[in-house]
Amino acid sequence: MGNGALDGAVIAVAGAGGPAGRAALLRLAEAGATVVGSDNDPERLAAAVDAARYAHGGATVTGDTVDLLDLDSTREWAARTEKEFGRVDGLVHLVGGWRGSETFTKTKLDDWDLLELLLVRTVLHTSLAFHEALQRSDRGRYVLISAAGASKPTAGNAAYAAAKAAAEAWTLAMADYFRKAGGEQGPTSAAAILVVKALVHDAMRADRPNAKFAGFTDVKDLAEAIAGVWDKPAAEVNGTRLWLTEKP
Repeated sequence: MGNGALDGAVIAVAGAGGPAGRAALLRLAEAGATVVGSDNDPERLAAAVDAARYAHGGATVTGDTVDLLDLDSTREWAARTEKEFGRVDGLVHLVGGWRGSETFTKTKLDDWDLLELLLVRTVLHTSLAFHEALQRSDRGRYVLISAAGASKPTAGNAAYAAAKAAAEAWTLAMADYFRKAGGEQGPTSAAAILVVKALVHDAMRADRPNAKFAGFTDVKDLAEAIAGVWDKPAAEVNGTRLWLTEKP
């Protein structure tokens, strides 16, 4: 278990209790990383952590119930993780949420209020909380999961696309921080964006056996792509969008 770029790394996963989070915990643990997951649902988080521990008996996988909408709580999580494990080599941001409308004119601003919290505010808080630890790492990575709709919004997805676009812009600003911190030698840490159309997992397929889910990315494939961000030099992935679906 683990003899590559993630062996011995300490990776924090925000939104670890959902299907994508579970897949990420499993893949990162398999690669030899110490994985620290967070979620606002303690039962869901505990199940995800237990599944990763069971699948990879020698792995260190822990969970923290963290309110990522509270900057102080998020900073405490980052500091606690670095103090306990001596370093932080990655933050994978998997906090999700979706709201849509039939048409542009029927967009509810309440949808924006919710999505701004889930998709933007949590990115602000995790990036501000972890950026210094990631810069101290020799392989620091901040990985945002975004959606193709951020680059080509549709009329009924205005709030969702706008929130995803804002999260991308913030992440690219973080990438510029890493670039400048690296100086002439180039960045040693990186912020990167993985772009999907939408995600699919086994339970979704079981519920809709006739659905094709065209263009969707399986959460296991997403987890593989997340792990792959550490396989490339920081300068190669910093400030980039890595597409896991067709570009719009």
